[in-house]
Amino acid sequence: KRFRYILIFKNFGKQAGATISHPHSQLIATPVTPKRLKEKLTGAMQYFAYKDRSIFEDMLKQELREGQRLVYENAGFVAFCPFAARFPFEITILPRRQTAYYSDILPDELLLLADALKVSLQKLAKALNQPQYNFIIHTAPARYAHHGFWTTIDQDFRWHIEILPRLTLIAGFEVGTGFYINPTPPEESAKYLREISV
Repeated sequence: KRFRYILIFKNFGKQAGATISHPHSQLIATPVTPKRLKEKLTGAMQYFAYKDRSIFEDMLKQELREGQRLVYENAGFVAFCPFAARFPFEITILPRRQTAYYSDILPDELLLLADALKVSLQKLAKALNQPQYNFIIHTAPARYAHHGFWTTIDQDFRWHIEILPRLTLIAGFEVGTGFYINPTPPEESAKYLREISV
């Protein structure tokens, strides 16, 4: 019960932090909710309080409507280059169904997620010659430690995956400010990836 958050991630390549040469993913449990996730949760909660709907649903609708940043979609998931991408060719995979917890994924959604993740990674590999990357599964934190704190989390937060190709370095500016310099507009990244056949 002391754990607040469980993080699943993959580091592929030395520049992405991989310390073991063979492909592997990692699972780490922490006694606190990480700062980055807390910011996402707070933003989602505030947006829901203001708009009475999920920011993730609005993002999904906008990406599907505009189509410029779409990379791939299937019946369960949408892969797109986010509007405020931190890295060139960054991809977010968002489930179509509202659920805060990755562990609530349905059996038929597992195959759809595997398809979306595989296609996204294959497109990156083909387009960028096997880039080093991180992927992170962002899921809601455990609630039992602070029962009732996030009363709208099931409606306002949606679990998702971020794929972060390591094509540029994180340097003093990024570390010192939390701002990222991305020289490639997400619309251009997505167009290039969409045109890659796998």
